[in-house]
Amino acid sequence: MNNSKISKETKAFNQLAQAAFPEPFSFLGPYNDEDKVALRVWMPGADKVELVVGGEPRVELEREFDGVFVLRDDRDLRFTHYKLAVDWAGTEQIVDDPYQYHGLYASYEDLHTPVNMFHHMGAQFVTLERDGEQVSGIRFLVYAPHASAVSLIGEFNHWDGRRTPMQRLDYGIWGIFMPDMPEGTSYKYELKGPHGEGLPHKADPWGFHAEQYPSFASVTYDHDRYNWNDDAWRNRPVTTKTKEALSFYELHAGSWKRNEDGSFMSYRQMAEELVPYLKDMGYTHVELMPVSEYPFYGSWGYQPVGLFAPTSRFGSPDDFKFFVDACHEVGIGVVLDWVPAHFPADSHGLANFDGTPLFHDPDPRRGWHQDWNSFIYNVHKEEVRRFLVSNALYWFEQFHIDGIRVDAVASMLYLDYSRSHDQWIPNVDGGRENYEAIAMFKWMNEEVYRHFPNAMTIAEESTAFPGVSAPTFMGGLGFGFKWNMGWMHDSLSYIQEDPVHRSYHHNTITFPLIYAHSENYVLSLSHDEVVYGKRSIHDKMPGDEWQQTANLRAFLGYMYGQPGKKLNFMGTEFGQTSEWNHNEQLEWNLLEYKRHQGVQSLVRDLNFLYRDEPALFDQDCEPAGFEWRLSDAAEASILAHDRISEDGERILVVTNFTPVPHEKFRLGVPVKGEYKLLLNTDDEKYNGSEFNVYKTRSTQDVESEGLEQSIELKLPPLSTVFYKFVG
Repeated sequence: MNNSKISKETKAFNQLAQAAFPEPFSFLGPYNDEDKVALRVWMPGADKVELVVGGEPRVELEREFDGVFVLRDDRDLRFTHYKLAVDWAGTEQIVDDPYQYHGLYASYEDLHTPVNMFHHMGAQFVTLERDGEQVSGIRFLVYAPHASAVSLIGEFNHWDGRRTPMQRLDYGIWGIFMPDMPEGTSYKYELKGPHGEGLPHKADPWGFHAEQYPSFASVTYDHDRYNWNDDAWRNRPVTTKTKEALSFYELHAGSWKRNEDGSFMSYRQMAEELVPYLKDMGYTHVELMPVSEYPFYGSWGYQPVGLFAPTSRFGSPDDFKFFVDACHEVGIGVVLDWVPAHFPADSHGLANFDGTPLFHDPDPRRGWHQDWNSFIYNVHKEEVRRFLVSNALYWFEQFHIDGIRVDAVASMLYLDYSRSHDQWIPNVDGGRENYEAIAMFKWMNEEVYRHFPNAMTIAEESTAFPGVSAPTFMGGLGFGFKWNMGWMHDSLSYIQEDPVHRSYHHNTITFPLIYAHSENYVLSLSHDEVVYGKRSIHDKMPGDEWQQTANLRAFLGYMYGQPGKKLNFMGTEFGQTSEWNHNEQLEWNLLEYKRHQGVQSLVRDLNFLYRDEPALFDQDCEPAGFEWRLSDAAEASILAHDRISEDGERILVVTNFTPVPHEKFRLGVPVKGEYKLLLNTDDEKYNGSEFNVYKTRSTQDVESEGLEQSIELKLPPLSTVFYKFVG
């Protein structure tokens, strides 16, 4: 053997011994040595290695270096499926050598097209053919373009980064195929930085399942194993969501309800208890706060590390699929909070993944969130945009979800979000808009609706950025809906005023109607409004206990009568009195009291009324669906409006925001005929005041509010009443 060859092999051995070898297929497995096909095996710490081929006698390999075993003979192993018998201090292990499998990897299109990427990246169960045999195993692909070496580690190799070096492939991707590896195997990646420096062990950015603290390891998972039962739901006709009744129940999975011992309910337990509750309450969708794997429970999921893994706190990916299945079985859609705005600096995560700021901008003016102490995805990089868009599509395809609510959109749209003048970098035109984030959102929405036409995307966007829910072909961002943060702020500001002072703030409650149809809105009473000293929705209400609950009922009735889809955070539906605490379950004990039973019954009836009456939903996003009847009665603090369906049906909604009842309240209406009471939030079945109201009313030829006819109503204190025009 010549000196140059000895030098090359010595260098390779030294790199293997330091877990720093980037091209193991050039040195390990079957190879050609001076016109003879031979075999080289890397088993550091092994005492002996033997070749095992079918029923042939075993052949012992000779030790070339410490851990390197070599077979030199005339046999051709390049196309032979062989195994290795490895002696570890007297214990034998039969190993199917991964370095005999070449040509395992996907095409450029597979690895770079968002809808294909999650079928190829990460740990994928594949079957290969070797010497006429079908060999099943797991192929690992990870993107780490600046790493000088990458190894696969886990219990299968005692977390030894030397044992299983991965091969550097094209496009900055590293790969290895591990035959016979079972589902449920824990693993991570051991990487060396650009200059050979050691890095913290990393979880798989594309990992589909993960362990909790302290390992945070990724876990192999086969998406093809679960048998879905929601074909009827998935194949339902495509509908226009703006014309549907959409009522969302926002849920934090860890604190909706706990087991008796205080432990979390699993996804399957929630399927058994939560799903029937949602159906009984009349909600059309459950919106889950982020379930993408996150290390810190106190972040509520908004500091995700494993974007492709439902958190294992509540069970396996199959368990989460079971939950979605159960929702679909009873006609309830599933919406997930999706967090592309930032990611935490945990050492096992995306931060400095390959020794460089691979996923974030190295300049903190673009790459670091001051408010959340987390990194910002560098959407200026094409590969990061593809990663995020692929992740959005992944949840729709693999978990059959129905929508995503995108968190903190404003923080991505503006380069100066929550920054002083010297803490941000303008765009190429000197402005504050983040052009790349805008392009990413447009692309994401186009891809979601192209591949999943029955889906919906919802933006939590807190500014007046134009066209958030406008189609991209009209210059918009392409979201289906936008949370109406302005309505939430203004209406809650108004309702917290003592009724005696509300007349001075009347424009606060009417102002949201000026822009109510500028976007496709969701009226949201979200988790953000019931934490950090803001009090629960119930306890924002002024007055004594009875007045607080009456105010809440009137306010909820007003909300359901307003244009826009509806969202309530869990607990609001029965008047939870304490702020939400993620470490405890909701105050279900309150349902022992009639006033909380009444709120729950009201919300149930409001949900079904909203779903049953097209006038309340099918023109939610059209100006033609709303007409003021009374908007300037500031002294009385009374509001009245008509909701109108596409077919011309009308429902009159009147809210009395004071504790003063009205025995004779005249209101002008545009059409003659009879009005029938649909719902009164002050009804005694809701623990109301039992103030008697008219069940039906006919118009009279008495002019009022400039209209030729009017009706006379009785208005209970602190109430909302719904009357339908029946002709």
